[in-house]
Amino acid sequence: MSDLTEIIDILEGRVEKLLQNYKKLEQKQQSLQEELTSLRSEKQRLQESLESSENRVKTLKAANALLGSNDYKKETKLKINSLIREIDQCIVHLSE
Repeated sequence: MSDLTEIIDILEGRVEKLLQNYKKLEQKQQSLQEELTSLRSEKQRLQESLESSENRVKTLKAANALLGSNDYKKETKLKINSLIREIDQCIVHLSE
């Protein structure tokens, strides 16, 4: 009978350890979920910031091109030609 009691005590100890490990793992999972949510939010914020910066760079390049900067003469000509084409298309649509 004492063997059976020993086995039960050992099993109870193991079950208790398993429950403790389970609770620790649940806490760790919760912590990781919160970290993941935080990182996703940070990633979204950084992507929006990057997009904003890229738009600012494009705007500055366009401004330099329109100002006739030597570095952007080709871009300036292309931009002007593009604008002229758009205006021509508008005129065609208005005359129809």
